[in-house]
Amino acid sequence: MTNERKALIKEYGPLAGMRVLGSGSIVAMPTALGLLGDLGAEVINIERPGYGDSMRMLSPTSSKTGVSNGWMQEARNRMSMALELNCNIPEVKELFFELIKEVDVYMENMVWLDKLGIHDEELLGVNPKLVIVHISGFGRAEFGGEEGVIGRASFDMIGQAFSGFMHLNGQPAPHEPQITGPYTNDYVSAYMAAFGALAGYISAQKTGKGQVVDVSQFEAMARMLCDNFVSYTENGKVTARSGNVNERFQPYGLFEDKNGEFVTIGAFGKNVYLRFMDAAGLDAEKYTFENAGNGVEAVMSAHGRALDREIREWAASKTAKEIEEILNAKKVPASKVNTAEDAYKSEHFQSRGDFIKYVDQTSGQEVEAFGIVPKFSATPGDVWRGAPTMGQDTETILKELLNYDDAKISSLREQGYIG
Repeated sequence: MTNERKALIKEYGPLAGMRVLGSGSIVAMPTALGLLGDLGAEVINIERPGYGDSMRMLSPTSSKTGVSNGWMQEARNRMSMALELNCNIPEVKELFFELIKEVDVYMENMVWLDKLGIHDEELLGVNPKLVIVHISGFGRAEFGGEEGVIGRASFDMIGQAFSGFMHLNGQPAPHEPQITGPYTNDYVSAYMAAFGALAGYISAQKTGKGQVVDVSQFEAMARMLCDNFVSYTENGKVTARSGNVNERFQPYGLFEDKNGEFVTIGAFGKNVYLRFMDAAGLDAEKYTFENAGNGVEAVMSAHGRALDREIREWAASKTAKEIEEILNAKKVPASKVNTAEDAYKSEHFQSRGDFIKYVDQTSGQEVEAFGIVPKFSATPGDVWRGAPTMGQDTETILKELLNYDDAKISSLREQGYIG
């Protein structure tokens, strides 16, 4: 660990030596912990005694172990500490502040920190190099925001709606916008939180000074909307939903094969467009890139729509596998829409080691889950153990990290402060 601190887990991955403390529950903050843990960060997750992270109860559950499938996937590589995190209680505040001294990053998505007596200024006073990452629906007031919006409750789909993301997904009006899954906004927020934590950590290592990082669900989602806002500010245009039809260039979308399966085909740019037309045996002189393949005026013209019909007829005459083989041979991007079964049985997924096995701590049984991303050549990530039981590491953390003795631990447990 940094500064010769005692490590509680084995060393592995590019983030070895980084210690992260988290408090809260599903989905964004714990997922961010998992992303860091997969790459070697030592992760301590605080759970409320008697309750735990709500993801423990999230359906569906394993038919083999009875444990939440989401929990088994996402909660690996973390230590669980059962702590009633209310710093209005002196004993808890003492314990929590001692933990804060020993970590590099504190991440939370609890929102109600003030009521629990947890304040950024105090935490930074205890550990000046600390990076504090707040994850919420609408951000924290210190960074601005409208009164009445800051502090609103939020879930994944709320962020999708407020950010403008949901407006762009689904079939064109009058059809309804589409909620995307699984938990798209939560996962985007988790990646943004992990990114913010790492940026803050690097800065703290260079400057010796920590800081506060504010991650809101709606802003994390809004950041990935490409030209959506600039199209409005520069052109006064509110982008409309177009479903699976790309109005800017074609073919670029979803096409049905002869068996009712679906394939994505993407031919962006003139060279790829010409390779596609050749592969599909379509007339590139009749349907030129300029008059049928590129730009809203061309793609949505009668000529462009006629080409779309010919492409769909071509796709409907073949199987998904045939379409993939024909187009990929010509370097035209194409892929069948895979199910979980398709992906699991894919030689490509398997040969890249994308499915790994480890022992789930709750059931004590081996599970198979999706593996580590991204991959590193010199310091690969790993799974040092599966998802923990509630409070599995409370005593280890108190004894080995904070040097608490048995009497003090017993007293905290008797008072219901730890589990």
